[in-house]
Amino acid sequence: MQITVSEWKIIDLLWKKPMTIMQLTKELHDETQWTKYTIIVLLKRMLEKNTVRYTMEGRTKLFYPNVKREDAEIEESEDLLNKVFDGKISLMVSALANKNKISDEEIDALCKMLNLERSKK
Repeated sequence: MQITVSEWKIIDLLWKKPMTIMQLTKELHDETQWTKYTIIVLLKRMLEKNTVRYTMEGRTKLFYPNVKREDAEIEESEDLLNKVFDGKISLMVSALANKNKISDEEIDALCKMLNLERSKK
């Protein structure tokens, strides 16, 4: 699927609610300074990747996500793990822990998740 950082900004809004090009432009302008033409180019690329779709509302296109957030998150996470950490979650966690990027609360949550997964097996 390979959703770029720019495309992620758009689809993140679409997961919340369908939007028109003008609505997307308005929502993203303060953060990105993108014009409607930038949004159009990104949406065209996303349509080609089949990550978004649209319906016609009169003369206006209303855009929707065409992928589930959970599926995109899993695929992006797996791509990152494979590209940077040889597919090993332990290497990623170790790298983050060594840079103090994981709080005690997050460590507790991870331990609970791992214990739950272990008990399922």
